[in-house]
Amino acid sequence: MLTHHDVTIPNALEVLEEVKDSGLKCIGCKDIGLNADQYKELFSRFRRYGFQSFLEVVTYSEEEHFRGMDLAIKVGADNIIGGMPVYTKKTVDYLKQTRMRFFPYVGKVTGHPCVLGGKIEEIIRDGKEAEKQGANGVNLLLYRYSDDQKRLLTTAAKELRIPLLVAGNVVNFEQIKELRANKVWAFTIGGAVLEKKFAANGSTKEQIQAVLKNL
Repeated sequence: MLTHHDVTIPNALEVLEEVKDSGLKCIGCKDIGLNADQYKELFSRFRRYGFQSFLEVVTYSEEEHFRGMDLAIKVGADNIIGGMPVYTKKTVDYLKQTRMRFFPYVGKVTGHPCVLGGKIEEIIRDGKEAEKQGANGVNLLLYRYSDDQKRLLTTAAKELRIPLLVAGNVVNFEQIKELRANKVWAFTIGGAVLEKKFAANGSTKEQIQAVLKNL
């Protein structure tokens, strides 16, 4: 993700040019941080370079949420991730005439950067409800969960039947190994790559390549 602290980085276009030949196949950003023209250009380049694109909605009010949906439609995102659970059914209906896939948050999401709270049983219930409502998968803020992260992961992997995407605070290879072991469909990394946590003294491109070697 071309993001840091749940905001699209201001130099997203420049970083994209650096990493476009890294071997990465999926790329995305948040729905805040750039202006409309910058988002349009960014997603145009995603398509030109053959990436599968993701837009993550990290806003809370219904007005802001659907502004994010409209942005995704306008720029032609392939996938929308995030968005508060209370808007899931309305969002699924809103996106029916598009080809975009939708992966809403589950659980009690608060703050910015977003953190996850609530009981594990409540989070799983949200996930099952999202499936019933027609979501393509769910976005789990696993490593921003305030309680037992390992139990949340194993429970979600066991009980949820739709694809599980993990976002937020993936910062080391041990976490990636854990996600692979639990057959997580996808995960996002943003800040940890920009902070160069995966390849000592390596470039942003080399950070990504280090992660890809561990998949």
